Amino acid sequence: MPWLTPRRPPDGGQALDVLIVGAGQSGIATAFGLKRSRVDNFLIVDMAARGAEGPWLTFARMPTLRSPKDYTGPDLDIPSLTYPSWHIARFGQDSWDAVKLIDREAWGHYLLWVRDTIGLEVENGTAITAIAPAGDLLAADLLNLATGERRRVHARKIVLATGQDGMGKWWMPPEVEALPVTRRAHAADDIDFETLKGAKVAVLGAGASAFDNAGAALEAGAAEVMLFSRRHSPQVIQPYRWLTFKGFLAHLGDLEDEWRWRFMRRILGLREGFPQETYDRCARHANFRLIGGAPWTSVSATEACVEISTPKGDFTADFVISGTGVEMDFALRPELSACADNIATWGDKYTPPKDERHDRLGRFPYLDPDFALVEKRAGETPWIKDIHLFSIASTMSFGPSGSSINAMTTVVPKLVLGITKGLFRSDVEAHWESLKAYNTPQAIIPDDAVE
Repeated sequence: MPWLTPRRPPDGGQALDVLIVGAGQSGIATAFGLKRSRVDNFLIVDMAARGAEGPWLTFARMPTLRSPKDYTGPDLDIPSLTYPSWHIARFGQDSWDAVKLIDREAWGHYLLWVRDTIGLEVENGTAITAIAPAGDLLAADLLNLATGERRRVHARKIVLATGQDGMGKWWMPPEVEALPVTRRAHAADDIDFETLKGAKVAVLGAGASAFDNAGAALEAGAAEVMLFSRRHSPQVIQPYRWLTFKGFLAHLGDLEDEWRWRFMRRILGLREGFPQETYDRCARHANFRLIGGAPWTSVSATEACVEISTPKGDFTADFVISGTGVEMDFALRPELSACADNIATWGDKYTPPKDERHDRLGRFPYLDPDFALVEKRAGETPWIKDIHLFSIASTMSFGPSGSSINAMTTVVPKLVLGITKGLFRSDVEAHWESLKAYNTPQAIIPDDAVE
């Protein structure tokens, strides 16, 4: 039965129970979990066009997913909604049996099918530009990117399922970012690889995305692709394979801070490894060079090329791709401008032993057990307890979460329970009055049946 008490915003109408920002796999899975808990009064918005939510049909450049094909994801353990069910229905059992790893573009189309099958409506082309308190609600300013129309909605809870850069930005070293935009790109940028045909390309970083971009450049006909690794040999261990068990995924967030920090520093310090197929995609090209022990000590552009200095010597390139991940910087997010300087980080809440310190990881947000933002200075922005974060930025607090297929069937229910707990507690007096007024009989007993 419906169990939520409608809330009225200051300007009239009815407030949303939940606003979900982001319609990639994290936002879809969250909405599905809420529907299963009879929380139906929500809105999903995404600034991208339909199909362009998330990386799968946009900047992801690997041919296949890296997860084993039998992992479940946004289906939340409903067999008829799993990827195998969709694939077999569309392409047949023999096709599925032949699959080693799931095709990336097929996964993107599958996510759209899940969304449509569940019956989720998404307001695409809509950006969130501000969040502010409005009494016991949150006010969110939305912008239609096509028309320029602005409107304000109110919600009791907001879920930020805004992807890898959702709490900061895609990061490249300042000297790389200072290069002319015609000479460099981040691995997550919209790169026209056809323009790199015949070019000499340098890729900074040796993670999976760096190799994917190197492979794309080679396949587009680059004359030479050099991939630079600061390690002598690239990291090939994939810690996400180790952690895919119920105990870790369900209960890392229940541990003391020192254990959470220790585990995640080890996992994120290794960074994400890549499968054999990713390396082979590059290594099969004779014009691919893997240069280990070669961090970039200086980078500059001349009229003719980009000059790169490393401990292994000096190099030149026509174009640079930076596969250097993300940086947490809340101040860069316009929707968080009213609270960015009061969002607690791990660096604010926990001081690790000297040999376990890590400045970059210390800038990740420190979250409550319900995935909510926490105040750095208590009492200044208490309303941020109703903003729940479900993205790669949640990783330091809970391990793999919104960004990981392998974690979804475990962590989405945990997130949803946190949201519904808050909704129930804030309505507890109304529920008490409802219980006292409840008088619906289950049976009728005639008056003369009682002696």
